[in-house]
Amino acid sequence: MKQQHRLAYQAIKEVSQNNHGAITVLLRVVGVSRQAYSKYWTRTETEKELQDKLLKERIMYWYELNTKTIGAGKILINLLADNQITFKVSLKQVKRLMRELDIKCQSRIKKHNRSKQKEIYIQDNVLNQNFEVTGPNQVWLCDSTEIPYGLNGEYKVRLSGVLDLYGRYLISSNISLTETSAAEIIVFQRAFTKAGNVCPMVHTDRGSAFTSLSFGNFLDEHGVIRSMSRPGTPYDNSPMERWWSEFKLRWMNRHPMPKTYKELVKLVNEGIHYFNHINRSQTINGHTPAEHWDMAI
Repeated sequence: MKQQHRLAYQAIKEVSQNNHGAITVLLRVVGVSRQAYSKYWTRTETEKELQDKLLKERIMYWYELNTKTIGAGKILINLLADNQITFKVSLKQVKRLMRELDIKCQSRIKKHNRSKQKEIYIQDNVLNQNFEVTGPNQVWLCDSTEIPYGLNGEYKVRLSGVLDLYGRYLISSNISLTETSAAEIIVFQRAFTKAGNVCPMVHTDRGSAFTSLSFGNFLDEHGVIRSMSRPGTPYDNSPMERWWSEFKLRWMNRHPMPKTYKELVKLVNEGIHYFNHINRSQTINGHTPAEHWDMAI
């Protein structure tokens, strides 16, 4: 049955409720016989219709769970891992049902024509934009970002994180008033507690917290290899920058601004849990970062 017929029948049923005689008038306008209309409501749904009905429910579930910021591709990844979906699903099918549901990804618009970064080799940039790794705890990236809260966003904190390049898994985080060496030491202490006795390459920018003597001595105790971005070259730490951007656009901006510090901590922790344990990616075979990371440990 054509989609427009189904929609017409459903509309007639809704409009004609408690309005005697309306069905006859509406059927005449649409050009459908009373017999066809009655047959539609007494018929048994086909297997395809039942599958589409279930798919729409699960599509809406994953769409809402992912804060309405994923498109057909990511929804398909989640459907393939959904225990309720026991039949084959295609990307074309997901796109069709999303059109019927009138939903689409509400994330950011991609920017084009970005100027390429100049390739200037600097000795202490050991990572040198080589973001491909073969296992966990080979390369850790670290950075902090500003998060506002309060009635009008009048308060601000710094959220620091250690990101494993393998699967883009955020190993640890820390909230502080400002970016200090003490705050960055705390976030790395949590990372080493989580990962155990490992010696990854650690890449940061050249902020004062990361160039301090105390922070350098702390990392030396763990035998890591240091790497730092070149001045004015944020792309040297682009996976970390990308993670913060996604975190703000797809999580923080999709929720009301926290009014209190307690609300802020709760929302941040829930967001980190979402990106580590719920958000699936095709680049890691449809797994979540936590699943991808744990399978390799």
